Amino acid sequence: MEEKAKRIGKFNIVDIIAVILILAVLAFAGWKLMDRGGAQQGEIAMTKVTYTVQVEGVPASLYEACQAHLPSPLMASGELVGGQIESVEQKPYYVLGPDGEWILDPEHVTLLFTATTETPTTAVMTTKVGEQEVRIGKTDYILKSEYIEFSGGTIVDVAWED
Repeated sequence: MEEKAKRIGKFNIVDIIAVILILAVLAFAGWKLMDRGGAQQGEIAMTKVTYTVQVEGVPASLYEACQAHLPSPLMASGELVGGQIESVEQKPYYVLGPDGEWILDPEHVTLLFTATTETPTTAVMTTKVGEQEVRIGKTDYILKSEYIEFSGGTIVDVAWED
């Protein structure tokens, strides 16, 4: 009697559960394969971004050290993030003298780093390197590569290329 209650037609409850699980696995596999094929058909459009980071008041000797390691791939959180530091330019650094006039500080310089990266082209442009947004006026930017790291940089220029 118990065996008749668990049977529905030619199938019992265990058979029905097995069929449902097999169909679910097949549906999931088909969905994954279709999703993978769709991603390959449409390439994501990318925009090249060139930006300049200004770092003020650093020891003059760091200019030569930075030049020796350029170009250098950009990093964030210990991982390469795409893009690189292309070049560095040295500018004089001025301090306020005792008489209230600006005087040249021979021991420190201002460095201007030029970096490039690619970001997905979207309707709303948000350029990020790692988790940091790239926008003119950002004053707490951390410029980091395999051999170079400066914090407190200011982004002074950003250009998006088509």
